[in-house]
Amino acid sequence: MPATATDPGNSRTRSWWGWGYTDAHPDDAECVEMGALLPGTLARPLPIPRVADLAIGSPAVEPPPSLAHLVTADPEARAAHAMGKAYRDVIRALRGRPGRIPDLVARPTDDQEVADLLDWAGAHQVAVVPFGGGSSVVGGVEYRGDAHRAVLSLDLTAMDRVLEIDAVSRSALIQAGALGPVLEEQLRPHGLTLRHFPQSFEFSTLGGWLATRAGGHYATVHTHIDDFVQSLRVVTPAGTGTSWRLPGSGAGPSPDRLFLGSEGALGVITRAWMRLQERPRYKASASVAFTDFQRALDAVRAIARSDLAPANCRLLDPGEALLSGASHDGSAVLVLGFESATAPVEDRLTIALDLARAHGGTGEAPKANGGAPADAAVSAWRSAFLRMPYLRDGLARMGAVVETFETAATWDRIPALIDAVRTEVGAAALKATGHAATINCRLTHVYSDGAAPYFTVAVAGRPGDEVAVWDDIKAAATDVLHRHRATITHHHAVGRDHRPGYDLQRPAPFALALRATKNALDPHGILNPGVLID
Repeated sequence: MPATATDPGNSRTRSWWGWGYTDAHPDDAECVEMGALLPGTLARPLPIPRVADLAIGSPAVEPPPSLAHLVTADPEARAAHAMGKAYRDVIRALRGRPGRIPDLVARPTDDQEVADLLDWAGAHQVAVVPFGGGSSVVGGVEYRGDAHRAVLSLDLTAMDRVLEIDAVSRSALIQAGALGPVLEEQLRPHGLTLRHFPQSFEFSTLGGWLATRAGGHYATVHTHIDDFVQSLRVVTPAGTGTSWRLPGSGAGPSPDRLFLGSEGALGVITRAWMRLQERPRYKASASVAFTDFQRALDAVRAIARSDLAPANCRLLDPGEALLSGASHDGSAVLVLGFESATAPVEDRLTIALDLARAHGGTGEAPKANGGAPADAAVSAWRSAFLRMPYLRDGLARMGAVVETFETAATWDRIPALIDAVRTEVGAAALKATGHAATINCRLTHVYSDGAAPYFTVAVAGRPGDEVAVWDDIKAAATDVLHRHRATITHHHAVGRDHRPGYDLQRPAPFALALRATKNALDPHGILNPGVLID
């Protein structure tokens, strides 16, 4: 049946240069206060950049009259589509060096308009960079180089409708440009939810999640958007294709798997049938403190191997726990959360807490009352989780280098991997800056056979040279991950920043097949050049 919805009507202004909304950024005084925590930062924050100060020239191409109504050369729009939201992007904007700004921004409203734009771009050597919410943190939505005559940012957010809901199969046909809140607002009247909540939920789209194989809300079981995909429709320069809606299939290599994680390099995902869930009615959460981080790792492994399937099973090391306000006594903190649409979950939480206590953890379950409020540590973590990207941008204004990277490895490698990152990446940061770095770790997703550590690096940078500093630190991190056979990314995609690690990680025959696929589907080489494959 057709689905209709009203737009949530968010009137807040998005930042073109930094994370989220402009009214949520730390003010100058807050920036100075944060900078004082990192010796060696600037005395005063860098000014907030203005689009008017950027050197934005005239477009190198003009669209044909038949497409002109879809395209704009407005400087504000072009600047907002020049980069994602990684630290490298933020500091480049603050320093007035955003890189190559797209010549044009297009906002198609249907599949045919996407196809027409690709046809025009292919005929005129125009690179096309698909763009959803622009929240990429790996250089996935910018153009680097000069091999193309011009650059078109293909913004899909005008294609944001839930087109159909199949209540019997509990799935929905959704356009790829739907931002997280827009998508959920349309599902809410039906009592359904996609229940995929990455940290970028407000500022990222379904198509972006699919194209990057994004990780989401669940710490166990349904950890990636892949788990919710029933069918994809993709527009490529070589034609448009739609996979069958199936609950499962053994018919050869999966067509959906070809485009999941393809980052717009093989085609433009325009819509998808997605598996939905009933909205959760029962929730319960609690925190557990550990004085021994290794025992905390053992506790998390035991919980991951149980059949409890917590929605949240996030382990914060002492530094991360202190940063988020979850602990102030040097303890590591495990944040546990359970949810269900059909039955109370307090019993599952109690069992998980028992497992944690058996490994040296301390913590009490909230009283069973059909959804007890989270304890203070859980609340502090949740608030810090949502606020952290804004604080990163505030520290960037103080000349600090503050960034994250994530990975995954099997349990037998996790302790040594974490130790190596702390030691070797810390040494690289000290060498690059002359300052000691803070390196924190948390586990965001856990499996029976491994986990996904997520690292935060914070250090005073070299004024005016912050990008080079981060690149040196990132290179050291990439080397550590490769030597420990840990993936270059668990859920943030490859983009351009992770290409060196991805090239080392993938098998040579697969790279050969990927290159052949790229040439077949994108013969003019216009789709997101430099991502995944040259």
